[in-house]
Amino acid sequence: MFDSNKKEKPFTSFSGFGGGGLGLAGGAISAKTYVDDVFSTFLYVGTGDNQTNTVTNGIDLADKGGMVWTKGRDIAYSPIIFDSERGLEKYIYTSSEAAQNENHVRSNMSFNSNGYSFGSTSTTSWGPINEGNYDFASWTFRKTPGFFDVVTYTGNGTAGRTVAHDLGSVPGMIIVKCLDVAEPWCVYHRSLGNNTYLSLSETSTGQTSTLRWNDTTPTSSVFTVGTDPNVNQNTKNYVAYIFAHDDASFGTDEDESIIKCGTYTGTGSNGNFVNVGFEPQWVLLKCSDGYDGGPWIINDTMRGMVNIDDNNLTRRIKANASDVESGDIFSYPYSNGFVVNGTGAFKNGSGNTYVYMAIRRPNKPPSAGIEVFAVDTRGSTGDGNEPTYRAPFPVDMEFNRNVNYSGGDMQISARLTQGKQMFTNLTNQESANSAMMFDYMNGVQTDTGTGTDQYAWMFKRAPGFFDVVTYTGDGSSNRQISHNLDAVPELMIVKQRDASREWAVYSAGIGVGKFLKLRENVALTTQSGLFDTAPTSSIFTVETNTYVNINSGNYIAYLFATLPGISKVGSYTGTGNAINVDCGFTAGARFILIKRTDSSGDWYVWDSVRGIVSGNDPYLLLNSTAAQVTNTDYIDPLTSGFTVTSSAPDALNVDGGTYLFLAIA
Repeated sequence: MFDSNKKEKPFTSFSGFGGGGLGLAGGAISAKTYVDDVFSTFLYVGTGDNQTNTVTNGIDLADKGGMVWTKGRDIAYSPIIFDSERGLEKYIYTSSEAAQNENHVRSNMSFNSNGYSFGSTSTTSWGPINEGNYDFASWTFRKTPGFFDVVTYTGNGTAGRTVAHDLGSVPGMIIVKCLDVAEPWCVYHRSLGNNTYLSLSETSTGQTSTLRWNDTTPTSSVFTVGTDPNVNQNTKNYVAYIFAHDDASFGTDEDESIIKCGTYTGTGSNGNFVNVGFEPQWVLLKCSDGYDGGPWIINDTMRGMVNIDDNNLTRRIKANASDVESGDIFSYPYSNGFVVNGTGAFKNGSGNTYVYMAIRRPNKPPSAGIEVFAVDTRGSTGDGNEPTYRAPFPVDMEFNRNVNYSGGDMQISARLTQGKQMFTNLTNQESANSAMMFDYMNGVQTDTGTGTDQYAWMFKRAPGFFDVVTYTGDGSSNRQISHNLDAVPELMIVKQRDASREWAVYSAGIGVGKFLKLRENVALTTQSGLFDTAPTSSIFTVETNTYVNINSGNYIAYLFATLPGISKVGSYTGTGNAINVDCGFTAGARFILIKRTDSSGDWYVWDSVRGIVSGNDPYLLLNSTAAQVTNTDYIDPLTSGFTVTSSAPDALNVDGGTYLFLAIA
């Protein structure tokens, strides 16, 4: 079920999102382990007095066990941890040296097969995890070899005490806490070596001591502690949270790493790139040398890690403090790492050393179109809560407009640039829009009004289907940009964000050395200097044209591919008669985009919520402010895709004309 709060709203069916047949992606997906299965950032709102709350994040904690770390975003409660090994009535604050607490009546925690639930059996809500109407973030770590383990042990006060674990690989980071008495949290990090430690509850830099880790590097089966009371006081009980490093055994081919523990050196200027080998969704970092006073910072893409020079849009939480979430010019994800901006000594002081733990972004292949694409109207549920537009997934990109307003621009925004917008029918540079927020589990935008004429088309990034990439131009030829589509892009839409510039479109159907303009209805343009090299499954290449690669210009690229049973990027040749376009679907297309390429023609958009039927099929134009056109019969439903009718104009079906399309099941 889905919680009744603004970060997670209930929905009873897929019909409101243009549902229908699920369209399996080429059959069942084999039982591989993805980061989606073992880690989750989940945002929710406290339900308050004597109310339960359920987090449905797809993580099997009931069978596998693990840890949940929770922090109030807009209320000053300490970050708190529950785990399966100590018992769910016991909890620890990461900002305190205090011993663990125990109060099952207050927490009433339950680990479930698809997340966890909690609530109060008294008449008073428990603030640290469920204060009414306050926002919370929770991070769930499932016990999984190669990713995470949690163990408890009893100290014996003897140097060289070994503690067994089931991580199955050499730990990259270990966090230990004494449970019985007040002792500082003690942190091992592979980059600091086996005689240096940090404290999670403190801001001090790395300290040297042989008494914590006994000068012994952990192995794939044990870690070793010395005699310090932080880690090994006789008869005292301890918990250890053990994180892997670069264990490449995950993903479709079981060759992906999903967690990295490393260091970087501060530069004191924007653009400090940290290469971790994948795009992260969550980063924990701490200054370990050079600045004694830096907090432990948690950033994640659900709350906001954005490629924007704005103090308010990248949101950070301190793991060692009760402070509310704050905005910063901080870090944003890149296709193979993250970039640290700003000059603050706690994150990027020149010459300072920083340790980090990074977790890969979700990359589990979808099995149905409803998992990655949805259409909704403004405030469709009528509950008066955020988000404005609802989807059964966290949204990564959306475009929206009033379909019946002549003169309306088509807004477009993305999670990586939240708080900003552009327009598909204009060349305008990116502009601020405080409503364009993506920090929801189930939709986008902060408005709470209703409007049946206002529609949003929402997309989720997924392997083989869709990706979003931000990059900074350098003005050089043959500039290669990494992406995470995990397939060869067949449709790429690129726009400079910080200048008035054309939208440039690449299509595999028209080939290299040519491009289309999203803002205009003109035919393809043959021109070098934009897309002169075909993209691959890991990179796309841009040249020196300012549309795609001016020096220091900030760009965004939307990449689409054909994912069997879910999406189809292709082309067809007009005949003037009805044309059946086979997309390999099983229940027809829910979204269709068509553009004529050999001559003038608009960018036509249909969807099944407004109507893809045998009759009236309302359409919009991405390149126009015109209201939707109704009472036309230009396309018809087709089980395997869609039909372009003989009534369609030349812009859609003239004998010999060539057409580009994107269809989603």
